[in-house]
Amino acid sequence: MRFLTISLTLALALTFGALQAGAAEDAGQIKVSKGAVQIERSGQRMPAPVGSLVQQGDLVITGADGSVGITFRDNSLLSVGPDSVLSIDRFVFDSTTHQGAFDSSLKQGTLAVVSGKLAKQSPEAMKVRTPAAILGVRGTEFLVRAGAKN
Repeated sequence: MRFLTISLTLALALTFGALQAGAAEDAGQIKVSKGAVQIERSGQRMPAPVGSLVQQGDLVITGADGSVGITFRDNSLLSVGPDSVLSIDRFVFDSTTHQGAFDSSLKQGTLAVVSGKLAKQSPEAMKVRTPAAILGVRGTEFLVRAGAKN
């Protein structure tokens, strides 16, 4: 009986660990959400109220009256304006060494950024792509606008 209990406990622990390892890691959290704001994850769109978590691979979409402020785990602050589409392409951050990578793509709209620990540690670690350019973050604050595709 004791062997069965230990085996069952071990099996549950391994299963739970595998589920956690397979789950996407949260990159940031929505701190401000006004108007129409949605997150598209794995092809599914959902509302994005304050407190929603943002993950690598998410699209953040704002409507004509929408804007959203996101704080990432490295303390980067991103503000997305109305009629915008922002893709969180890659977010990896080691809170001990402050190493990692933060790649995003502004497909249309406006984006204001105050970089966090990642870009301060390694300025080349943060990039924002637009339809016309790739911006490497070398300072701590910037604003970018990308026009809608016709």
